[in-house]
Amino acid sequence: MPNFKLPMTNKGSSPERELQREVLQKEKEYKQGLNTLRDIIAPAAFRVNTNSVEVSGKLARSFFVLSYPRFLSVDWLSSIISLDVPMDMSMFIYSMDTGEIMKKLRNKVGQLESSMRMSQEKGNVRDPMLETAFQDVEGLRNRLQQGTERYFRFSLYFTLYGNDQKELDQVTATLESILGSKLIVAKPAVLQMEQGFNSTLPLGNDELAVATNMNTEPLSTTFPFVSSELTSNDGILYGINRHNNGLILFDRFQMENANSVVFAKSGSGKSYAVKLEILRSMMIGTDVIIIDPENEYKHLSDAVGGSFLDISLNSDSRVNPFDLPPGVEGESNEDILRSAVINLLGLMNLMLGKLDPTEEAIMDRAIWETYAKKDISANSNLSNVEPPLMQDLVEILGGMVGGESLAQRLTKYTAGTFSGIFNQPTNINLNNQCVVFSVRDLEDTLRPIAIYVILNYIWNVVRSSLKKRILVIDEAWWMMQHEDSGQFLSNMAKRARKYYLGLTTITQDVSDFLRSPYGAPIVNNSSIQLLLKQSPAAIDEVTRAFHLTDGEKYLLLESDVGEGIFFAGMKHVAVKIIASYIEDQIITTDPKQTLAIEEAKKQLKSQGQ
Repeated sequence: MPNFKLPMTNKGSSPERELQREVLQKEKEYKQGLNTLRDIIAPAAFRVNTNSVEVSGKLARSFFVLSYPRFLSVDWLSSIISLDVPMDMSMFIYSMDTGEIMKKLRNKVGQLESSMRMSQEKGNVRDPMLETAFQDVEGLRNRLQQGTERYFRFSLYFTLYGNDQKELDQVTATLESILGSKLIVAKPAVLQMEQGFNSTLPLGNDELAVATNMNTEPLSTTFPFVSSELTSNDGILYGINRHNNGLILFDRFQMENANSVVFAKSGSGKSYAVKLEILRSMMIGTDVIIIDPENEYKHLSDAVGGSFLDISLNSDSRVNPFDLPPGVEGESNEDILRSAVINLLGLMNLMLGKLDPTEEAIMDRAIWETYAKKDISANSNLSNVEPPLMQDLVEILGGMVGGESLAQRLTKYTAGTFSGIFNQPTNINLNNQCVVFSVRDLEDTLRPIAIYVILNYIWNVVRSSLKKRILVIDEAWWMMQHEDSGQFLSNMAKRARKYYLGLTTITQDVSDFLRSPYGAPIVNNSSIQLLLKQSPAAIDEVTRAFHLTDGEKYLLLESDVGEGIFFAGMKHVAVKIIASYIEDQIITTDPKQTLAIEEAKKQLKSQGQ
C-alpha cells in the first residue's frame, strides 16, 4: 500500500484533517499485518520461570561459569562440546589495559609479601597457599611486562534444552558433573534465566555480565574447536571417534593409495576390526581375497557365500608356481616371461635356502629352459600354452652341469615329503566376491613358501583384470622373516594402486615387521594405519615409527579390546571399533562365542532333521 503523507497545516477544513487521520490509521493497520524477519524467527511463546524458561514448548536452563581451578588441560571444553544434547554456548572476551593490571598486581604482590612477613615474625608455620599465590602473581607480572601475555575478562555461558523437566534435570546433572570433575564451578542463572537465554543467542549480547579474570595462557585452553574429525561422505564405517563420539567414515580407495596396516598385540581385536571392514566393504561391491593362517575367516566366508580354499598337503586345492599371467596392455611376452622367472628365483630362495651367485645363475638358466621345454618363448601365444611343473624343472636341473645338487634338494617337493602341493596344475579360481586361502594346516617350513606362491598367483589375477579388490594378509610377519617374500610384499604394496588393489597387512609381531628392511616401506605406502592395544615391549618402536605423542603412547598401552588410534593420511583420531549384533555373530574371534554359535547351528540342524 502506498505511504501517503498529507501536509500538516493549521489551516484547512475539518474533512481534510479527518481524511488524513483515517489514512494514517489504515497505514498503521496495514503495517501491523505484515510479517517481518523478527516475526519469522521469534518463538511462538516464551515463559520465564525461576530456574528455567519455556520456549515454544521446550524447557531451557542457562548457566554461567563462576570460577576455575589453578590448572586447566588444553581440551577441557571438548567433552562438553561433544555431549549428544542440544546446547547453546557463548563466550565473551574483554581485553583489559595492561598498565592498569600491572598496578593492581603490584599492589597484590605488596599485600602478599606483607602477609608472609607478618606470619614469619609471629613464628607461624609457612603458608603454602600464600607462597603459591605470590609465585603465580610474580610470574604473571613478568610475562605481562615482557609482552608474552595479555589480560582479559572472560565470560562463559551455557543454555541446555529438554523436552520436559526430568530430561532437563538429567542434562543439567551431566553438565555439572563434567565441570565438577575438572574443579570448575558453574551456577544456574536463577532469577536471571531470560538474561542467560539472551546471552547465549547469536546476538553478541552479554546480559549476565558474570566474568572471570584470565591471562592468555589459561584463556587459550577454552578454544572450542580442538576435537579431531575424520569422516567423509563416502566409504564405510570404521568405528566411533572417541574424541567427540562422531563416526569415522572413510573410503580407502579415494586416498593416495588403498593400502592399510594393522598393528596390535594378540587378543586386542585386530582380526575383528579387519573382518568388520571386509564385511562392510563387500556390501558396497568390493571383492576381498584373504590369506588366512589360522582358519579365522572360515565362518565369515561361509556366512557370505565365499570360497574357502584349504592349501595343505592333504587338500585338493593346488597352485602351480609356473603359471603365466595374461598379458596386460603394453606388456610383451618377453616381459611376462622375465617377470615369471624373477618370481620363481625368489621362490627357489625360499624353498632351497639362500642360493649363492653360482647356484642362482644355474637356476636362472634352468627355469628358462624349463619353459622352453614346453615350447614357451617370447614368440609363443601364451594364452594357449600348458605351463610346466616343478618336476620339469627337476629334470632340467638333473641334466645340467652343477645342477645335480639343486635337483636333489628340490626332489622333496616333487617326490618326497612335500610332493604334490607345488607340482600339479592349478585347479582353483577367484570367481567369487570373497575368497579365503587357508594355510593353517601347512607345516611351518612350508607356510612362507605357500604364501609366496599364492600371492604370486593372486597378483597375476589382479593384474589381468581391473576391479576394486582388497587383499588381506593376516600375520604378515611370516613374510618379513625371509628376504624374497618380504621384498615381494613390499613391491606389491608399492604397485597395488595401479591395479585398483588395496593391500591390508596385519601383524602382532610389530618389532620383527618394523625391523625388516621391507616393513617400513609397506607402512610408508599405506594411507590407512590402525594401531590397537600394544605391548610394553613394542610400544617404543611403534612410537618412533608413527611419531606418537606421550598421550597417544599411553592410550595404546591402556586401551581396551577394539580401541586404538586410526590414521588416515596425515590425520589420526582415537577409535573404538563397534559392530552390530548380526555383524558380531559373523566376525567374532572369541573362542567361547564361536563355540556357542557352532552348538546353536548343530541344534538347529538336528531340529530340522
